[in-house]
Amino acid sequence: MTLLFRRLPIGWLQLSHNRTRLIAAVSGVAFANLLVFMQLGIMGALNGSTIAPYAMLNADIIISSEEGNTLTDSGNVARIRLFQALGVPGVAGAAPLYIDNLPFTLADGSSVSLLTFGVDVTSTEYVSPDIAPLLHGLTLENTVLLDRDTRGMPASVIDDIDAGRSFAFEARGETLTAVETINVGGGFLADGMMMTSDQTFLRFFPDRTSSAPSHILLKVDDGVSPQVVAQRLRAALPAISVKVQTTGESAQADLTFMSVERPTGIIFGFGVFMGILVGLVIVYQVLSTDVADHLSEYATFKAMGYGQSFFLGIVFEEAIVLAVFGFIPGFVISMGLYAALNAVTGLPVEMEAARAVFVFFGTLIACTLSGAIATRRLAAADPADLF
Repeated sequence: MTLLFRRLPIGWLQLSHNRTRLIAAVSGVAFANLLVFMQLGIMGALNGSTIAPYAMLNADIIISSEEGNTLTDSGNVARIRLFQALGVPGVAGAAPLYIDNLPFTLADGSSVSLLTFGVDVTSTEYVSPDIAPLLHGLTLENTVLLDRDTRGMPASVIDDIDAGRSFAFEARGETLTAVETINVGGGFLADGMMMTSDQTFLRFFPDRTSSAPSHILLKVDDGVSPQVVAQRLRAALPAISVKVQTTGESAQADLTFMSVERPTGIIFGFGVFMGILVGLVIVYQVLSTDVADHLSEYATFKAMGYGQSFFLGIVFEEAIVLAVFGFIPGFVISMGLYAALNAVTGLPVEMEAARAVFVFFGTLIACTLSGAIATRRLAAADPADLF
């Protein structure tokens, strides 16, 4: 500490002098870090599960219903828009995409819901390269590709499918057969994903028709900008019924909707704010109490000619110590809770390096801000008044 600050570590000595207060302060900062980490982790899982379905697709532009909110929470688009889009310069091809939620019951009586994607199995270019070779297996009636990370699905089922043994299950009075697995993961709207042919999809969702897909996927000609083609499509198609977005724009719009308009996103965002506020209050309380307890010592330094920057340095030193010592246990405990939450719920809750760095520097800023506020009494006080 002496080498780091190039002077006697007064801040550290003051904190360590009262170990009970130091432990309480570090625990408070760790709790605030834990709260922020958990809120950001769940929000990250929400965002990750929101855009995860895009990994199954390989489209340049997506035409959706104006009434839809996200890729998986959408209205229906008239199929005629597909043919209209094919007439726009720069559009190389189009394919319909059907999405709905299919619940079913496992042999042990537990319920599982699968977000089901119906695709034209002959249009392999509209799905991701790792899924495209598997579409030929969906030409048979009632065959599906099952998400290997489906929440609640026994591991033995996935192992059997990977070993070449199909898995049959009943839904809505008919039998579906999973012939291959895909790797997507569950989310907040369903336990997992499932892909099937558009014909099988329409058989299991009789209220849906081939004339009204959930989305229309478009590919553009080589060398043509998707943004340029999207602009042409917006001019050619009626804006009151559809919205035209590049795949990237659609994914970003989904994230914005989930974070800003959905109650879950707002709640988690508010939780992050509360975590920061808790940390600010705890550190301010500790540092302001410490300043009050050592007013006579600070008065002596001030009478000797030390300026406000000296006192800020001491309090900032204490703030940095609290930030570092509080971050470490908060980070470690969060890692454990992330792993437990992932194992229990199947949600993609993972510790990202950028998140850890953000929380660490946020903790430093919050603690130093609290320290600056805690020293405001010293700034304008006369040394004689402090004795």
